[in-house]
Amino acid sequence: MRLSVGLKVTNSLSLTPQLQQAIRLLQLSSLELEQEVQIQLDSNPLLEKIEEISTTESLSTLESTENGDLTTEINADHLPNDLPVDTEWDDIYTHQSTALGSPEYEEREDNRQVQHNLKEHILEQVNLLHFSNLDKLIAYCVVDSLDDKGFLDADLDEILFAVTRILQELESEEEVELDEIIVVLKHIQHLDPIGVGSRNLAECLRIQLESLSENVLYVAEAKKLLKNYELLIANDLNRLLKQTGLSKEQLKSAVDLLKTLKPYPGLEFNQQESEYQVPDVVVAKKDLHWQVQLNPDVIPKLRINSFYSSMIRRADQSDDNIYLRNQMLEAKNFIKSVDERHKTLLKVATCIVEHQRAFLELGPEAMKPLVLRDVAEEVELHESTVSRVTTNKYMLTPRGLFELKYFFSSHVGTTSGGEASSTAIRAMIKKLVSNENPRKPLSDNTIAEMLKEEGIEVARRTVAKYRESLHIPSSSERKVLI
Repeated sequence: MRLSVGLKVTNSLSLTPQLQQAIRLLQLSSLELEQEVQIQLDSNPLLEKIEEISTTESLSTLESTENGDLTTEINADHLPNDLPVDTEWDDIYTHQSTALGSPEYEEREDNRQVQHNLKEHILEQVNLLHFSNLDKLIAYCVVDSLDDKGFLDADLDEILFAVTRILQELESEEEVELDEIIVVLKHIQHLDPIGVGSRNLAECLRIQLESLSENVLYVAEAKKLLKNYELLIANDLNRLLKQTGLSKEQLKSAVDLLKTLKPYPGLEFNQQESEYQVPDVVVAKKDLHWQVQLNPDVIPKLRINSFYSSMIRRADQSDDNIYLRNQMLEAKNFIKSVDERHKTLLKVATCIVEHQRAFLELGPEAMKPLVLRDVAEEVELHESTVSRVTTNKYMLTPRGLFELKYFFSSHVGTTSGGEASSTAIRAMIKKLVSNENPRKPLSDNTIAEMLKEEGIEVARRTVAKYRESLHIPSSSERKVLI
């Protein structure tokens, strides 16, 4: 083997720190970008945020208007006995003239609402009952076994074992039997919300029926339906009519009564705060043209701090001067990366709107098939870059708020040789099902044939897949006989 030394010229791609930063900013959402900007503002003194009202202007205005007299008095040879002040005693320490009055701050504190979860809500009611210590221990074990829906997520034998184990650890001589568990459970089931602690849906509905007033009609008929709970869930109405001996009118009224009850009493305590998405792009129609613009509320307004930048000297090689120059370079690169992110986002969003004008005009049924490659070729970017831009970015249109990914969909061939978007097909299926006769719901084969009449070639299994993605039950489950 012979060793030699030589030169070779090759082309290679290297990711500079600035390019890495630009790619990272590109895939951040508006909230994440705001956090990143704040981190940069806290760590880089050369970077500052442009405020709506300049602090210098506000201070100068305040000096000229309000503090002029104060400055004159301070610069005088002697000070008067009473100097003007900018606050009053009552502005901070308020005095209430009546016993009914209360300070504004305390009033706001008292008005705050504390959100309790289901278990805390039940335990507050248990503590008000005249339970013995043993019954309270059983109640605590029962409440601890509740799931998010309010159902009992444990067998009675398991609760009995847990209570017995705790009594043994406490070295108590008391004994507990299964009947005592059942008695405490029934007390809990009649607390608010009614039906909590039920072991299944049928028991929950039955407890709610028993708590209704005697004046409510069709309670007895509804209880008969719950005795045939499996047939009711399977929507087998013909067998229900035979098993219960009810007429169609009675059956319909009993079902309507059951619909007024709460199937999952614990869900109302699990309501989470709604998550609101801030749009990155806003689309509006002006003068018969669709205009695309960035949301000014989420665009960070940054600039170089003029005070610190004026302190930089070219020939100075001190540590302080080198630090300021490095921070200046980082600030400029960050501002440039943020600007490139906004330009790329606007370019991609404009291209999407050009392709999906029909959607904006007519709705989801007019959605055109679109893939990342189509947009990438038009805006002369890589597909991975387009994917980063469209992730966690939202567009506000007259038809609602949509993620940019929503406008991309696969396609299905048409009889004329064209293509139809899968999003449009889903919208058509949803429309067909919403307009069907509930007594004779459309099967997947029928929907496929109706789509074929519209020029869309789609198989039955494809219709079933799209229907399931829309959470639409099958035709047998949608069928209503009464």
